[in-house]
Amino acid sequence: VQVVESGGGLVQPGGSLRLSCAASGFTVSSYVMSWYRQALGKERELVASISSPGGSINYADSVKGRFTMSRDNAKNMVYLQMNSLKPEDTAVYRCNAYDPPYDYYGQGTQVTVSS
Repeated sequence: VQVVESGGGLVQPGGSLRLSCAASGFTVSSYVMSWYRQALGKERELVASISSPGGSINYADSVKGRFTMSRDNAKNMVYLQMNSLKPEDTAVYRCNAYDPPYDYYGQGTQVTVSS
């Protein structure tokens, strides 16, 4: 089982990034898939999650209207489109797959929003 994030980087305020989460060894449509982030010195925050099997999506208030999570069942991947990025979005973003008792995390990808 593997969860691998990609797509992070350095972006200016107001810019966009798209994070990808590639899953292997399990089917993303069968798990609750989520994006978490953790900034330096702060607690982990749930950014967005997509339910299984219905596919309803929930967002943290801090990202509503700016971030969009999606799932591609054919590619077995999930994405996080991040627009209008702010310095406070700077964090390590990690993809999570959850279906008790299974709980998988990737290593994370760094997103830095700075001018």
